[in-house]
Amino acid sequence: MRRALAPLIAAALLPTVGAAPAAADSFVPVNGAGSSWSSNAVDQWRRNVEQYGMRINYASTGSSDGRNQFKAGTVDFAITEIPYGLKDGGVVDTAPSRGFVYMPIVAGGTAFMYNLSVGGKQVTNLRLSGEVVTGIFTGTITSWDDPAIAKDNPGLALPKRKIVPVVRSDGSGSTAQFSTWMAARHQKQWDAYCAAAGRSTPCGVTSSYPTIPGKGFVAQPNSQGVAGYVAQRGNVGTITYVEYSYALKTGYPVAKVLNEAGYYVEPTASNVAVGLLGAKINTDEGSPKYLTQDLSGVYTNGDKRTYPLSSYSYIVVPTSTQNGFTAAKGHTLGAFASYFLCEGQQQAEVLGYSPLPVNLVQAGLDQVGKIPGSDDANVDIKKCNNPTFSADGSNTLAKNAPQPSECDKQGNDQCDRPTGGAAPAPGKGGTSDGGGTKGTTGTTKGGGGTKGTGGGGTTGTGDDPGTTTGGGTDGTATGTDGTVGGGTGTGTGTGVAVAGPSTGGGPVVCSDDTGQCTNVVSMPIETEARSSGSISPLAVAAACLLLVALVVIPPLVSRGASARTARKARR
Repeated sequence: MRRALAPLIAAALLPTVGAAPAAADSFVPVNGAGSSWSSNAVDQWRRNVEQYGMRINYASTGSSDGRNQFKAGTVDFAITEIPYGLKDGGVVDTAPSRGFVYMPIVAGGTAFMYNLSVGGKQVTNLRLSGEVVTGIFTGTITSWDDPAIAKDNPGLALPKRKIVPVVRSDGSGSTAQFSTWMAARHQKQWDAYCAAAGRSTPCGVTSSYPTIPGKGFVAQPNSQGVAGYVAQRGNVGTITYVEYSYALKTGYPVAKVLNEAGYYVEPTASNVAVGLLGAKINTDEGSPKYLTQDLSGVYTNGDKRTYPLSSYSYIVVPTSTQNGFTAAKGHTLGAFASYFLCEGQQQAEVLGYSPLPVNLVQAGLDQVGKIPGSDDANVDIKKCNNPTFSADGSNTLAKNAPQPSECDKQGNDQCDRPTGGAAPAPGKGGTSDGGGTKGTTGTTKGGGGTKGTGGGGTTGTGDDPGTTTGGGTDGTATGTDGTVGGGTGTGTGTGVAVAGPSTGGGPVVCSDDTGQCTNVVSMPIETEARSSGSISPLAVAAACLLLVALVVIPPLVSRGASARTARKARR
């Protein structure tokens, strides 16, 4: 008998099944490792499905380690930005002997997060061409006042400060994505650097970044490591390549990158969606690299909204019961895959990613059926509620992507609006680049706009307005049409917005230990009983003081009165 998922998953993904699973029908834990590029999305999805009895353990150890662990059989699945077969430093990353397939998991943009200030004021609107980015990360451009950077940033006075490139010390998909782009677009610069670092040329794609002693590069493990290093306040002058999501979490800006059409663009969800329209997908089901991507068309995409370093990552799943993988694990993994391919994609944008288009979702769902023990081979894609889907099959997110402003055009003075997770300067208003949160069915419906967290502006309106709260816009924000609600949302915020995701999405909670901030709107919904049962710290403190007053003060007063009575008697 077919086992069912909890109500939300059952309703969204398994329309043929009935009630929620009984307590005895629990999922068994599954373990995975790999990409830190994708980990912000994966970690959120893991938390979401815990309420349905699923336990998905994931270690963000880097794409190369994830692939190696899957090959060794020490994990049930891996997540990576590059497939097996890469020749890296003379060693071929051979595929495992166990059966497996690739499945798309989430799209996004590899961003250039930086820490730079002029006269004590943070720079938040930096622009860089491909030649300059490559020059920075190959050591030929070493100062922020370099004429090549000044050419990208007319009207912005940059300091005479050493540039400190921060690169990955471990084998990573981020490095592979970045080096793939440099090898395709700036081969001469990349080869010269690789040769100086002792690598053979043509250098091509590598998951381990070559470094040259004395060049002043800093190497850190994982996306958390490079982003955390740049986000330290004292590390002014640093720049790294990392998933856009990390810039949103840490509250730091990213460089707008020059595209083929001559516009500097940010790796927002819609700009990534437009960019990926140029990707070629391996559609040969008999190929060992079925569903993997060729991004050369993304790099040269002539749409002026394109972010040129757009891509997507893969989850590697088994197709046989080997290395301890069982049908029971396959049931859990198949259910989780069905969740993130459909319902989970609604949260991609607020987490700093871009939701997968319909062709990749459908192909991914087809792959789910190859997992041993999976019940979820017949998911109705019409009930996926993905924000990229449309009735005519086109990518709604890409179709509705806003055009860049003329101040983003090469040669013009750049826009003064901040990028990434950076907050606007105090007292400055203006119109945000994309404004409202695009609503979809499921988590937040409709096309309502965001509202400024700092200014407490009004919630956007639409046919079915979204209720998310903006975390990074200041001034007026104009929303785009909601996928379902259909209304154009608007919202205003008149104060200074806190650093946080400019796409809105709820309050931002920051860790005192790491400095990283998390948008909590996409956390699993708590029950009313749990919410109402929470007690504020102030209430607890007040209760303690009242208890002290009731217990301690009366005896003291009593003893004082007795002493006075005794003194009167002695007189």
